[in-house]
Amino acid sequence: MTFDFDTPVDRRGTNSLKWDVGEGELPMWVADMDFAAAPAIREALGRRLDHGVFGYSVLPDAWYDAYIGWWKSRHGFTLEKDWLIFTTGVVPAVSSAVRKLTTPAEKVLLLTPTYNIFYNSILNNGRVPVEVPLVLSRAGGEPRYEIDYDALEEGLADKQVSMMIFCNPHNPVGRLWNAEEIAMVGALCEKHGVTVLSDEIHCDITEPDEGYIPFASVNEVCRRISVTCLAPTKAFNLAGLQTAAVFVPEPFLRHKMWRALNTDEVAEPNAFAADAAVAAFTEGAEWLDAMRSYVSENRKVVARFIEDEIPSLEYIPSKATYLLWISVSRLTDSADAFTEYLRRTTGLYLLPGSEYGLGGEGFVRMNIACPRAMLEDGLKRLKAGVEKWLNEH
Repeated sequence: MTFDFDTPVDRRGTNSLKWDVGEGELPMWVADMDFAAAPAIREALGRRLDHGVFGYSVLPDAWYDAYIGWWKSRHGFTLEKDWLIFTTGVVPAVSSAVRKLTTPAEKVLLLTPTYNIFYNSILNNGRVPVEVPLVLSRAGGEPRYEIDYDALEEGLADKQVSMMIFCNPHNPVGRLWNAEEIAMVGALCEKHGVTVLSDEIHCDITEPDEGYIPFASVNEVCRRISVTCLAPTKAFNLAGLQTAAVFVPEPFLRHKMWRALNTDEVAEPNAFAADAAVAAFTEGAEWLDAMRSYVSENRKVVARFIEDEIPSLEYIPSKATYLLWISVSRLTDSADAFTEYLRRTTGLYLLPGSEYGLGGEGFVRMNIACPRAMLEDGLKRLKAGVEKWLNEH
């Protein structure tokens, strides 16, 4: 089957967060795709809609089977039904975990730059973020983010640090962590009595020849100390349907997480949540593979364009997510000022790296999950903005 990723979908006037922008502006900021969901998902939701009654819902066995089957076939990891807990979203799950698995004034460690909403979950619940910057290494010739394990252990050794939020794959830098890296993180966290909350929402959005490694799959230590957040929402563009899951292999930790989600009232599905997830994981593989190939080509288009047309910028290569991390440090020492200028003068809306914490300064994040013509429009605006900036500064 072939899928159309080139035809634009007009999202203005649909209460879209991403497209709640001015006329003529092009939003390439928040992490949702400008592609229609897979036909199988739309058909499943259509059948549910045609039923016409949308009362309280329970989770069918098919929901559990869909997650188990997908992780077994796509990622080579066998989940158990008892490990899985429904939740309305990964962000609610992260906030619940911070609230219920740590105590006020304790600290939560992050590898930065990282997803900005993690900070909200930490700070809004009276906890303290501990930032351990990733290292941008050029040892192999190509820029690549690495973990500074000495700095990580120093952070974990703080007795007030009780949780680490691990982003796997990493947003915004697009790193796929290998088994050795994950095992080292797990060993250090176990040594210092720190629970790992692994956000794996981007796990299915990788380069076509790349796969991700679930944190809990690496060894018994990682399995015992971790809570993992999963969802079909990023890979299948379903964020607005509020459907996700956590899995927790260790029984005592699982009970605490189950209580956390239930007492926060984020553990009950709406009338469409299960149907969407089941359709995605049982019928969406072909669409997903086509989408990954399309986004992969978009990534190549951006890399070539920046190299050939905007040498003042530097694209940092990545193998996961549809979010690109671009350095503007050759151009300016203020990515915040540049993104504001870019939006004002060209209409292109990107986010500055400072949104993502320590180490994000001097970078911008760009969402490339869009039709090719839209991407090319964004790149032309980016080039025009850089040229105007250089002429005026």
